[in-house]
Amino acid sequence: MKQATQVEEFLTPVVERAGACLEEVKVSLQGKHRLLTVLIDHEERHLTLDEVTDVSKAISQAIDESSDFGNNAFTLEVSSPGIDRPLNKLRHFRKNIGRLVTVTTTAGEKYQGRIESADPVPLIGGRTFALDEIKRAMIEIEFRRTVDSDTSTKRGS
Repeated sequence: MKQATQVEEFLTPVVERAGACLEEVKVSLQGKHRLLTVLIDHEERHLTLDEVTDVSKAISQAIDESSDFGNNAFTLEVSSPGIDRPLNKLRHFRKNIGRLVTVTTTAGEKYQGRIESADPVPLIGGRTFALDEIKRAMIEIEFRRTVDSDTSTKRGS
């Protein structure tokens, strides 16, 4: 089987034709066969389970029709990123507008606030962040949203 970068180049147009974006490809060894893990997403919204299934079928068909993958056994896993996936692209912030996020800057400062907009840069809790100054940005899981949770705070580093 090809290396992850080669698989990514092969799968990108397949995934895009199916209406999604390719997030990540991992190729790993599982016993005597390989595991091909493909993470997909959508440019503007979260994917439905039916959409993930459709993209998975398109990927499987493209691989079956290609002679580049050889005859070695492998398992294909296709999924979308979970809530615990860091936000690291502008489109990640765009599709999560209104959600509470914790940002750690490259300077080590931590901020928490709601994503207000993401054009041309993320605006979180009234503060803009250039993508290159964000070390890590994570969605905070909220079970109950209160009025007080709409405020942003700077937390100690």
